[in-house]
Parts: sequence; structure tokens; C-alpha cells
Amino acid sequence: MTKKKTRGLFKNAIALGLLWLTLCTPSLSFGWGPGGHMMTASIAFDRLNPRAKAQVRTLLAIPINPSAISATSNDFVSAAHWADDLRSVPAFKPFEPLHFIDKPFSADGTKLPAIPVPNIVTALRENVRILKTSTDQNARAQALRLIIHFVGDIHQPLHCADRVSSALPGGDHGGNLVTIKITGSNGNLYSTNLHSYWDGGLDSFPKGGPPPQYLPPPLSQIPPAAALTRNANPPTHPALKLNDPLNFPAWANESFNLAKSVVYNGVSNGIEPSAAYKREGVMVTRQRVAWGGYRLAALLNSIWP
Repeated sequence: MTKKKTRGLFKNAIALGLLWLTLCTPSLSFGWGPGGHMMTASIAFDRLNPRAKAQVRTLLAIPINPSAISATSNDFVSAAHWADDLRSVPAFKPFEPLHFIDKPFSADGTKLPAIPVPNIVTALRENVRILKTSTDQNARAQALRLIIHFVGDIHQPLHCADRVSSALPGGDHGGNLVTIKITGSNGNLYSTNLHSYWDGGLDSFPKGGPPPQYLPPPLSQIPPAAALTRNANPPTHPALKLNDPLNFPAWANESFNLAKSVVYNGVSNGIEPSAAYKREGVMVTRQRVAWGGYRLAALLNSIWP
């Protein structure tokens, strides 16, 4: 591909993102932390067939824009956090609304806002279409990176739910506006938001660097964490439906229901969640990471059987 064509692709991606941004309500949400995304990708990569592994290696070797960021994540596991690495690049800020589908529910009968479109479900459909049908390798390489990431995001319950109330008629942005207290490793309480707490698997996932860099954890920490998650959640549950690898609305609905029944259940603004809440939350996040990994592998294997 010529440099001129590459620049054109980059400009078109930015223009499309700007169009999408005008249609979406801004959100503060990000997906699993890099540790959770990398665990999902590790579980998926181990289940890819040889042809799929060869295809993803070829596409991830392409130095797509921004090349400096892409160069730091050219393996499958590291590519899982590429879409979040872009948050420091102003040109890609319009892609942020594609990381979630904030399906609203009301805590007190407040009127529900509409679900923004496009969203993570429509973004997954579009990027799968690009990966399957495009003849532009740069476009396919970007689509693959986004699919790896978005499959992780859609399994995070707070990427698929938005609690609406009279105090927050526009929603709490997937728990970003819910402040909770957490006991740190030094025994002192500190404040965080509910969304961030779940992004990190309730402090159970391998930890990366703090903001604003959000550095990922070392790759060496991922295989044992992924194995723990996978062993506790084998791919035998009938609800996984691995023979239906493109049912993105069903995955989002699972996350939505878990948000209502588990994530928001028993938490109050400014209060430390109970030990029982954390135990259940850790189990839920590990299951969602495992299921995301199994489904990501099934999706890519269906594209490259």
C-alpha cells in the first residue's frame, strides 16, 4: 500500500469517528483495565486454530497509525489494550463511544433516555464486516485490534448498563459517577468509582501503571492469571453458545442483567462494599473474562475456519 493511500485511510477513519461522535452521548467509561483485556486475549489465542493464528499474526505485524503506539502492541495479547492506548491521541477520541452500550434502567421510575447509536454492538458488527470483506490490509488490521478489544469490553457489565435516577437523569455513565471507598494494601481507605473498581476485577486482575499513562502489566503476569480464570470457568456452560459467535446483542444483555443484579446491588455512594460483595464480584469478573476469551476465539475461528 502506498503512503498516500495509508494517509487516506487514516483520514477516513477520523472523519467517520467525528460523525459517530456527533451522534453519541459522551461517556467516561473505559473497558476492563489492560490486565483484564490481556487475560481475555490470552484465553482466546490459546483456542485459535492454526489458520486463524497465522492470519492474526500477519495483521498485527502491520504498523497501522498511530505507528508508535501500534509498535508497542504487535502481539495478540498486547493488542488487546491498543484501543485504550489511543485515549491520548486526540484524533481517536471520537472512537470512545464505541466501547460501550449504556442501556439505561431506572432506580426510581425516572424516564429512560434512548440507547445511543452507534455503540459497541454496531461497532463489532462493522469491524467484523471489514475483517471479512475488505481488501485493504490496513483497515483489516485496525478492525482486528478493535474486535479483540471490544469483545472484552462488551463482557464488562458496566459497559452495557447505565443507572438512571432523579439525581442523575442522564445516567451514572456505567458507574463512573458512583464513588465508593476501598481499603488499600496499606489498610487505609481511598476513593474510587464503581466502574474503575470493576475494570480491575475488584482489585483481582494483574495491575498496570496508574493514570494518565495506564501502562499494562508485564506479559509474564498474564498466563497464570488467565489460567486461574479459565480453570474456574471451563467452556462447558450452555449459555456460552460458542456455535453462535456473532450474537453481540445477547452478550450485551448478559452484561446488562449482571449489572442490575450484581454490580449495583448492595453498593451506595461513598460507602465501602462488603466482603461478600467483593467475593461475588471477583467470581463474576473472572467468568466474564473467560467467556469473552472463549467467544473471541470462536468469532475469529469462524472467520478463518
